[in-house]
Amino acid sequence: MRLTIGLAQIYPKLADLSANLDKHLAYVEQAAAQGVQLLVFPELSLTGYQVQDLVPEVAITTRPDDPVFARLLDASRRLDLMVGFVHQDARQRFYTASAYLSGGELLHVHHKIYLPTYGMFDESRYFDHGERAQAFDTPFGRVGMLICEDFWHISPAYLLWLDGADLLLFQSASPSRGLDAGDRLSGSRWVELVNQAYGSMFTNYVIHCNRVGYEDGKNFWGGSSVVGPDGDFLLSGVYFDEALLTCQIDLNQLHRTRARLPLLRDERPEMVQRELFRIMNGGGDR
Repeated sequence: MRLTIGLAQIYPKLADLSANLDKHLAYVEQAAAQGVQLLVFPELSLTGYQVQDLVPEVAITTRPDDPVFARLLDASRRLDLMVGFVHQDARQRFYTASAYLSGGELLHVHHKIYLPTYGMFDESRYFDHGERAQAFDTPFGRVGMLICEDFWHISPAYLLWLDGADLLLFQSASPSRGLDAGDRLSGSRWVELVNQAYGSMFTNYVIHCNRVGYEDGKNFWGGSSVVGPDGDFLLSGVYFDEALLTCQIDLNQLHRTRARLPLLRDERPEMVQRELFRIMNGGGDR
């Protein structure tokens, strides 16, 4: 009931699938040598973040005959992988995506639901929106995946929790945005608070991998982390530098925490469904 997590906090090379694939495979080798069972990469780890008009050039499919995806599937025979990429579907739509690979098979693909298009971000100009937040089964239990802006909105994480996810895997390309009142990055502070909130509210493990490096004037801060079901940091990663971070988690802690704090047992999704229907149909008393 113990699981060794690896967080591949990498600096992808923008729009260079070949170089980034080689880096993924090198991290797989390094992680496997350290006994990692699940290795998580950041958002768009195969392409870099600012791909913009190059989206059609760097997109891949999830077919076993795709030359990039085939090598990742083969690597997943050594350990489970969560990778970030631009996904081209059967009708030539493009998504910011994450894939979970295990034992040479694709278990799930998540398409980024919320595309920030404000301030320094312009994602909906290049990508289609995802439409589903769905948990899935893995050798280590039921898992849910989200990408960056998705976990700034509570609804996807809440839906994954209700769908049985005990491990929430988050990947991001979160840029630095200045300092707060102290000497802490303000962007990192908010992400870390959200991760702790989800760990404690959902009594889940929250596993977050953020990239590092520079692109188009943006600096990505890293700080990848693991939060336990009590809301405490089990791993707080380094800022700014590439690293393979590892952490062993005890899946029995889910039982211990939920026996003490039965938030999942007492949740009332039928009330949520009823009230959402009322609100979306004009509100007011029934």
